[in-house]
Amino acid sequence: MPLSPDEQRILDEIEQRLAEEDPRLVETVSRTSLAAHLARKIRRAALAFLGGFVMLMLFPVQLWIAAAGFCVMLAASLLVYRYLKQLTLDQVRAMQEQGRFSLAALLARVSGRMRRPPAA
Repeated sequence: MPLSPDEQRILDEIEQRLAEEDPRLVETVSRTSLAAHLARKIRRAALAFLGGFVMLMLFPVQLWIAAAGFCVMLAASLLVYRYLKQLTLDQVRAMQEQGRFSLAALLARVSGRMRRPPAA
């Protein structure tokens, strides 16, 4: 349902006042999309999952570390599920086309960062 002209005018005024009060916030919000923000959160949760897995593998050292690692893995996987639910199907498809979710693209990025620049 489109906004009425009066509501649109009020929204424009609010937007203009916000741009005057905090231009840095406006720049940040306009530069970042919801999909990019959620993708960043998914990467962090995946790293937490890996950290929990490492903790779980330390069960011969201390059992409580393994139990905490399991809890970290569980929490991280629930967060990834929640973030993926917030993404729309079109956003997920766009990320797949860009190669953000593919294993081959991930390995290419990692190997690209590991390579040494050619000596001149």
